[in-house]
Amino acid sequence: MMKSSLQLRTGAHLTMTPQLQQAIQLLQLSTLELRQEIQTALESNPMLDIEEEFGDEPSEPEATDDDSWSDAIPEELTLDNEWSDTFQDASLGDFSSMSRGAETADFERDSSSESLVDHLAWQLSLLDFSPLEQQIAEVYLDGLDENGYLRIDPNDVSDVVSLEEHQRALPEQVLARLQQLDPAGVFARNLQECLLLQLDLLPPQTPLLAQARRLVRQFLDALAACDTKLLQRRLNLSAPELDQVIAMVRALTPHPGHQYASAQSSYVIPDLTLRYHHQRGWQVELNPEALPRVRIQPDYASLIKRADKSADNTFLKQHLQEARWLLKSLSSRNRTLLTVGCEIMQRQRDFIARGEEGMRPLVLADIAEAVEMHESTISRVTTNKYIHTPRGVFELKYFFSSQVGKEGDSHASTAIRARIKKLISEEPARRPLSDAKLVTALADQGMVVARRTIAKYREAMGIPPSSERKRLG
Repeated sequence: MMKSSLQLRTGAHLTMTPQLQQAIQLLQLSTLELRQEIQTALESNPMLDIEEEFGDEPSEPEATDDDSWSDAIPEELTLDNEWSDTFQDASLGDFSSMSRGAETADFERDSSSESLVDHLAWQLSLLDFSPLEQQIAEVYLDGLDENGYLRIDPNDVSDVVSLEEHQRALPEQVLARLQQLDPAGVFARNLQECLLLQLDLLPPQTPLLAQARRLVRQFLDALAACDTKLLQRRLNLSAPELDQVIAMVRALTPHPGHQYASAQSSYVIPDLTLRYHHQRGWQVELNPEALPRVRIQPDYASLIKRADKSADNTFLKQHLQEARWLLKSLSSRNRTLLTVGCEIMQRQRDFIARGEEGMRPLVLADIAEAVEMHESTISRVTTNKYIHTPRGVFELKYFFSSQVGKEGDSHASTAIRARIKKLISEEPARRPLSDAKLVTALADQGMVVARRTIAKYREAMGIPPSSERKRLG
């Protein structure tokens, strides 16, 4: 006979709260998209308010040792931590002087929409693939449809790429790495695999994650038919638990490539600015003109009574909580954006003085390790986020570049491209530099690059070979 007993168990697990989901969502939005999100919140939540009037520019706090960078050029870059509470307490300064002059057009220039293939090709260039693995990856890239699904069987890769007997497992290995790229679920071969890839990115401690995986693997047809009784019985879940599992699955993206297929041209609004302060040197700051200042509506907030259980008071309390979540998510987005932007500019500080030729090798993992975040988070932060510098407006991911050369004597591919372009622009019209001569010229400047690499970069920049340049000269 079984005896009933009462036991107390303690444990820790991570729950995807609405606040956390909102913070992740806001993090990946561009400035224009975030403006629309804020406008929607202002229209639906009476507890939110927007201030049209801007105050005087806030006084600059004194720099501390924690804010400084060593070996900066020409002076130290600092992170303006005062912007962490932009949407609650800080008054916005008038930065209109920054938009005057020759650089004004950079704020309003049209930005061509990035395709899914372009976005994946950029990430692919930062992976440490061997030449053979790179070939296989490019075959897969060519086999993607507009939804982000792979329409090539890995078993057919050997028909395109020559593989030895001991390399037969390489296509599956390469595919496994490609399926970790952003957006989540890309390179999947079917809907089931697409959803499972996205579930794999959730924290292992997420409640009911195992049941969600099982639902996707075995019962997608039952979910489509809304057969909740069958799902409850097969998954051994209560009705509230099943609702939570279904909500988790339905929050996934069945067509990860759609966000790029439907992308349209939009104006570029810098999220960050790189400014020079006479006393503090170079400093990364949020662009105050990018987003409106949002606050809690004080008149409505004062109407809330703590002990009142009436419908009106409950309505105000609920919207006050939602407003606070939004403000906190916006502040979190700003802090993350500032931290990542500051770390990138620290590592690319030579770019300020020398331009593209001063770019250093940099990959997502470098920044992720420095700021203690996941690579996928860095990818979200740097995509469609821009910084205004004295050299123009650049997307944050522009500062990432693959490494060329051996460790200790490596150079960024962006810097090599810039040097090749400069050498060709200065070559004699009647005696253009061949790829072999470019190899020698770069070696004299401390850049050891293979001839085939120079040919690849030259073709990517649309520069014809020396024989054609001679006729053009």
